[in-house]
Amino acid sequence: MTQTSDNVTWLTQEAYDQLKAELDYLSGPARTEISKKIEAAREEGDLRENGGYHAAKEEQGKQELRVRQLQQLLENAKVGEAPADTGVVAPGMVVTIAFDGDEDDTVSFLLASREYASSEIETYSPQSPLGSGVNGKKVGAEAQYELPNGKLASVKILEAKPYQG
Repeated sequence: MTQTSDNVTWLTQEAYDQLKAELDYLSGPARTEISKKIEAAREEGDLRENGGYHAAKEEQGKQELRVRQLQQLLENAKVGEAPADTGVVAPGMVVTIAFDGDEDDTVSFLLASREYASSEIETYSPQSPLGSGVNGKKVGAEAQYELPNGKLASVKILEAKPYQG
């Protein structure tokens, strides 16, 4: 789980290890692989019309951007424990909300940095409109957030439990 505060990103040890492993792979074996692809494509001849070469160079650029993002994220990371189960919404928690107080219209999501997003549960950043609206609120409280059209939406917080991954 992650929580961003100014330039510091709070990570659980598990999240830190996962991101560090990705960085190690991208800055080691993956760099070697992409260099070999570029070299092989370069040997095919005229670079102006060499689709394989240009695709490999574009892939290399994306990979290097991700390496820089991970380096910056991990450089500013503070490793800590998952949030306590206190009934107060915080990054690293699975939050269940009801829209407009209708307890039949509910959604559960993980409040965490997009870096921690997974396919198993929807993830909202603490900086998103909904995330910032519910962050710090107690279970049972009402929270408001601004919709893209500028109107305010209201939700009731039904549950907030630490994410078990």
